[in-house]
Amino acid sequence: MKIICIGRNYTEHIAELQNERPTEPVVFLKPDSAVLLKQHPFVIPEFSDDIHHEIEIIVRINKVGKYIDAKFAHKYYDEISVGIDFTARDLQQKLKDKGLPWEKAKAFDGSAVIGDFLSKKNFNSLENITFELTNNGETVQKGNTTNMLWKIDELIAYVSQYFTLKIGDIIFTGTPAGVAKVNPNDVLEGFLEENKLFRIQVK
Repeated sequence: MKIICIGRNYTEHIAELQNERPTEPVVFLKPDSAVLLKQHPFVIPEFSDDIHHEIEIIVRINKVGKYIDAKFAHKYYDEISVGIDFTARDLQQKLKDKGLPWEKAKAFDGSAVIGDFLSKKNFNSLENITFELTNNGETVQKGNTTNMLWKIDELIAYVSQYFTLKIGDIIFTGTPAGVAKVNPNDVLEGFLEENKLFRIQVK
């Protein structure tokens, strides 16, 4: 199982980090060791003083595909959820300044939260669904897929040009504005519409 992540897919998030708007999806990977195990807390790693939460819509691939046409991409997944792409923002900035890859800041152990999955049949349109992250009961990030630069099916088609998609692969589709530092004792909860799909304690 591999985790394929999309960066800079929401305009307001691009602006808040003062990044350039991309002309094609920004893609990076996380290893399977990045998955935070169920019922486990997220432990802030020693190498960072500025870990940020980034909530995202995620999809799980259900059949093998390569060079998938966008009009057929919907056939390659039947479940969606929300997850967190934890990011060591201080380390990421140092790497970006040197023109180096982001993996140490993005792909460390426990950096990928994967919520419980729901059938996509539960939603009228995947191009208009709301998701949010709360921290200690207060909403800190809220997004809607209408604001994606590239929609889910477009992303599947794009990444399949480079990586063969296999059963169980997860695609993180980008985060909206509102990313911020997490602190010990924070409780993070992720929602897709009205469905709470994960609860994470930060230590």
